[in-house]
Amino acid sequence: MRRVLGLMVLTAITAMPALAGEVKKYGAGVTLNEGVSVAELLAAPEKFVGKKVRVDGVVTAVCAKRGCWMMITDPEREQGIRIKVEDGVIVFPMEAMGRKASAEGIFEVVNPAGEKHDQAQHATQAGGEHASGASCAEQEKAAKKASATYQIAGTGAIVY
Repeated sequence: MRRVLGLMVLTAITAMPALAGEVKKYGAGVTLNEGVSVAELLAAPEKFVGKKVRVDGVVTAVCAKRGCWMMITDPEREQGIRIKVEDGVIVFPMEAMGRKASAEGIFEVVNPAGEKHDQAQHATQAGGEHASGASCAEQEKAAKKASATYQIAGTGAIVY
């Protein structure tokens, strides 16, 4: 009887992590204690570009080809950010979809090709101003913000 009871207790203890949801670490894991919301990152991206950040949310997409990126979405605001990692160094599994996750890395801007402002076309205008009166620098900054996309160059994550 004791053996059966002992076996049942041992089985229950070993099954508990599976029932609670296994925490899986990728890369360096997560070292920052607090995260920044996806909404905050996207509302003022210039404040975070080039800095190490952590985001928390739900995995809503994973690269099906190589597992080289995953999308973490804030379920309350339905805004997401892509976590891109070096191919083959960290591989996110498709099974991460729908699970909670935290990821960190360097927040960066990714501009679509061909979306740069052409200052040369305004070289003959006095002071380099547009018809709107804005300088080329102001127009370029506005165009960059409007056309830019952002991602986190991931160094690590945990999925739970």
